[in-house]
This record gives sequence, structure tokens and C-alpha cells, in this order.
Amino acid sequence: MLDAEEFDAWFRLLETPGLGREGVRRLLASFGSAEAVLGASKASWQQVVGPQLAEALGTEPDELQPRLRAARAWLDGGAGRGVLTLGDSAYPPQLLQTADPPLLLYVQGQAELLSQRSLAIVGSRNASAQGVDNARAFAAHLSREGWTVVSGLAFGIDGAAHEGGLQGRGSTIAVVGTGLDRVYPARHRALAHRIAEAGVLISEFAPGTPPLPPNFPMRNRIIAGLSRGTLVVEAALQSGSLITARLAAEGGREVFAVPGSIQSPLSRGCHALIRQGAKLVESAQDILEELQGTAVAADGHADASPAPSRHDPVLDALGHDPVTLDALCARTGWSTSELSARLLELELEDQVARLPGGLYQRRGHA
Repeated sequence: MLDAEEFDAWFRLLETPGLGREGVRRLLASFGSAEAVLGASKASWQQVVGPQLAEALGTEPDELQPRLRAARAWLDGGAGRGVLTLGDSAYPPQLLQTADPPLLLYVQGQAELLSQRSLAIVGSRNASAQGVDNARAFAAHLSREGWTVVSGLAFGIDGAAHEGGLQGRGSTIAVVGTGLDRVYPARHRALAHRIAEAGVLISEFAPGTPPLPPNFPMRNRIIAGLSRGTLVVEAALQSGSLITARLAAEGGREVFAVPGSIQSPLSRGCHALIRQGAKLVESAQDILEELQGTAVAADGHADASPAPSRHDPVLDALGHDPVTLDALCARTGWSTSELSARLLELELEDQVARLPGGLYQRRGHA
């Protein structure tokens, strides 16, 4: 971890408008450290980054000192908070092997998880009930086997992946697109606190950074870079999850996808990935076999394949795709009142989910 003077120098470099990650890298390569960069002359900077950026580096932004004070206050505000730079021995080794590793990471929680074997689980923010169940079950199984689950703290699949990861010894890493003094979305505040206690939150953005749209595609490269592979559970064709999967593939990491209904827009991204060479998976064990070449878990946990349900004509008629009440009436021959009563019982048993638009869907475990 950095001392106060080193942190101040890094903060000044990274918060200089226009300099960017590439400019900072060039300066660090030339001068050796952030403090050495700031101790050099403007003429020396010009030789590395040109006159315009040298001028920017020599002019302290008006907002720099308030932002620096806020960052220091956050770092001093609780246990488990710190920063990691590329030269730190605790910097995640998987990230060092990527094309664009973050120069500095803010960390809150169990930093040692960043060096553990990990798998990213990502997908739609507007996930189906079955997709949420699948993400949580995959993550829980992998975490019980000692794999750390990486995701982005978003609604839907991300949140379910973190919840599942917290159920096992592998725990979870949340890579966020804001400063770590903020939780986005706000409804994940309780989940973020649980992760800070039993997992770890990381960001390359300084405390005080709001949820700006360009930051989220940037954090996707960290999600992919931290992980041995990326699992996409549900995704539309135009999806940030597909960006994460592409970055994983470009980095030589494995890509996995869960297939779904051909009628569901949330399956199209996964099906596109499979056509492009992603590995189709139906259980967490499929991933474990691919990544570690073993068909039986080391600690004897059972495969996370769907458990057989007791025979029920309504569940049989539901299948696994969303369906209307009228369609179920036609399939079962039951009256609307009989069917509605049975569906309510199945909802209370957490075997059926009621979806927007008057649809019902069977729930299962991936």
C-alpha cells in the first residue's frame, strides 16, 4: 500500500485532465515513479508527452485539492480500505497480464481475494426469474469449490452472482464504475456492505466519482481481466455483457454461455456467443471440468444441475419458457380459477415466478 506522499503524487497524475492512462504510463516508464514524475521539469515532460499535456500537468486543476481531501478521508474512514498500484506485490496477477491494466485500484474489503482463482458471471440487468436463479446457483456452486465470483454490482444477473458468491468460501469481487464511497444502484447498498465485509469491492475511480455512463464499459475490462473465464447467463444482442465476453476472449480467457429459449430476447446474446465459439454450459460442473479438468468436485459437493421436481401437471405444462394463463388453461384443461389457485401455491413454494404482462415461468436451479 502507498504512503501519503506517494498517494498524493499518484492522485495528481491520474486526475490531470487529458493525460489519460497512456500518458501516465509513458511518464512512469520514463521517470520511474509518480513522485519522480512530479519532481521533473516541464521541459522533461514535454519530451515524453508533448507541450500540451506537459502544460496540463504543470497546472493544478481547481477541483484537485477538494477531491484529494475526499479521497484521503475515504481511505482513513474504515478498516480494509486502501489502494494498489501496478508495482504493488498485492496487485492482481491476472490483471497484469491484460493489455490495459488499471494503474491504481481503490480497494475495500478482503484484498487477498484479488489473487485467488476467479470466474466472472455477468448478464442482463433486466434478467428473468430463471436467469437470476441460474446466476445465483452457478455462483454459489463455484464459490463452494473455492472459486471467487467476479461481477459488476448491477441489477439482475450481477447482483445474483454476488449473492451466490457470498454463500461459499470463494466469496466475491465487485468491480464498480463509481468511487467506492458511492453505491450504484442505491438499492444494492446492503449487498455492497456485505461484500465489503466478506468479499471485496474495487474501483479505478476516485472516491466522489458519480455513476457516469462511460465508466461502466471501462470497468468491464477489469471484470474480464481479473478472471480465468467469463460466464454470460442472459444477455440481449446489444449488451455490456457481450463487451465483457469479447474482452475476455481477446485476452485469451475462456467464455461460457447459458443457452435459453429461442423466443427470449435475453437468450440471443448467449446464443450469438455460442455460435462464435463460447462453450455452452448447463451446470456449474461443466465450467469446473473445463477449467480444472475434473468431473468430481474436490470437497464432494454435488453437481449444481437442476434438481428433479415432484410430478405436477401445472409444472409440466409450464415447461421452462414464459407462458400466459390462457395458454396454461389450454395445455392443462383446468379452469382459470383452479389454475390460478395452483399457480399461487407454486409461487409461494418458489417454484413459479409471476412476470410482467401476465406471464408465468417455472423456476429452477442451474
